[in-house]
Amino acid sequence: MAQLRGPRGCPWDREQTLASLRGFVLEETHEVLDAIDRGDHDALRGEIGDLLFEGVFLAQICADEGHFTVADSLNATTGKLIRRHPHVFDPQGRPLRTPGQVVQQWEQIKAKEQTDAGQRRAILAGVPKTLPALLRAHEIGTRVAAVGFDWPAAAQVVDKIEEEVAELRRAATREGAARIEEEMGDLLFAIANLARKLGIEPESALRKANEKFTKRFTEVEERFHAEGRSVHDATLDEMEMQWSAVKKTI
Repeated sequence: MAQLRGPRGCPWDREQTLASLRGFVLEETHEVLDAIDRGDHDALRGEIGDLLFEGVFLAQICADEGHFTVADSLNATTGKLIRRHPHVFDPQGRPLRTPGQVVQQWEQIKAKEQTDAGQRRAILAGVPKTLPALLRAHEIGTRVAAVGFDWPAAAQVVDKIEEEVAELRRAATREGAARIEEEMGDLLFAIANLARKLGIEPESALRKANEKFTKRFTEVEERFHAEGRSVHDATLDEMEMQWSAVKKTI
């Protein structure tokens, strides 16, 4: 990477900045996720390499500017993992049995690190605003749950969802667009937290649901095409009939 950005390297690589690479980092991240969702390990092997390359590229730009090297980044991560996993690396560490205990300990250690460093960051300050909204809702719930601000059981989140559905129904019949949007947001936030309580990553679950629906509806289109018809000319009843038939086969 240093050679690519060196005096005799690549003009394109030399002109890149942290800001110009943002889109590439995002693209490579989504390509990794796509390979995971498809279960394509051959593709995943290459996509992981591409994503790692973007990290090296970012670190090299920072090294060129005199901030830090890729080795500094890796050492920082190694140190963080050791500090925040005392149940693994510290012989005197308290044994942990559940993922929830690990998350809680992680957040407590992180908070102490910030206090020791003289930092007073809010618990949710570190949740990136650039995350997809559903994934960010999941992460927000995880962070506050680590300090005990959470529903005791998933059943109570279901009750909350039913409450939000009722509020959305009322807003849809009596109030304006802004209020309806607010209630829809509250409902989606509650659903993201139910996923968290059930141990489900909601962004991944929704991607799979999108893919399932796309596959089924595409098959509905193909069935109409095989009959010499277009889905655009079909009635709702006809489409639902084909949809039900497709669900039995896919």
